[in-house]
Amino acid sequence: MTTEEVLKVLAILKNHYPTWNAPVVTFIAISQGSPYQVLVATLLSLRTKDEMTREAAVRLFQRADTPEKMLRLSEKAISEIIYPVGFYRTKAKRILEITKILLEKYGGRVPDTLEELLSLPGVGRKTANLVITLGYHKPGICVDTHVHRISNRWDYVNTKNPHETEFALREKLPIEEWIMYNDILVAFGQTICRPISPLCDNQCPVNHLCPKRGVNKHR
Repeated sequence: MTTEEVLKVLAILKNHYPTWNAPVVTFIAISQGSPYQVLVATLLSLRTKDEMTREAAVRLFQRADTPEKMLRLSEKAISEIIYPVGFYRTKAKRILEITKILLEKYGGRVPDTLEELLSLPGVGRKTANLVITLGYHKPGICVDTHVHRISNRWDYVNTKNPHETEFALREKLPIEEWIMYNDILVAFGQTICRPISPLCDNQCPVNHLCPKRGVNKHR
């Protein structure tokens, strides 16, 4: 696909996006979540299903929705609140570790640059970009497995991993589409454009435009 074709596909998907469940971190952001809540929710979401992450994040933020309140909780208490998200004990420890740094170094404010966010323990490019885009509404491209897979499936990029995909998209995709690109493709990838046997024939609104690169079987 060319950039013009991708923009056409995105315009179609934007009309269908409200009917799909928004990714959990997007849900936190549109529910007036702070950059800190976006950061914590993203950490919780790693290797965990969205439904489980959403429930755990809501429980946690009912108890502690700011760095100051979070630091009043013990690691054990946080573990119990966020259970059964994946690696809940490790995530509880990491949340407290990052929270202490935010309070000591940034006065409790979450940084809004990639460089500073990436300096926090356990924060990778996906998490940093989500904080920038959803927490601060600044341009960034968050690339997870869905965005990487679909961008290649559309033949818009030819990359081997999400890291390469992010930089390829930064070169090709207009900056005004960066923030929504992740939201739309994650929801699309979870519901229709699945990794195995995507629902092309009856449910995909852009089936007629998609080159389906690498798709051997679909429904």
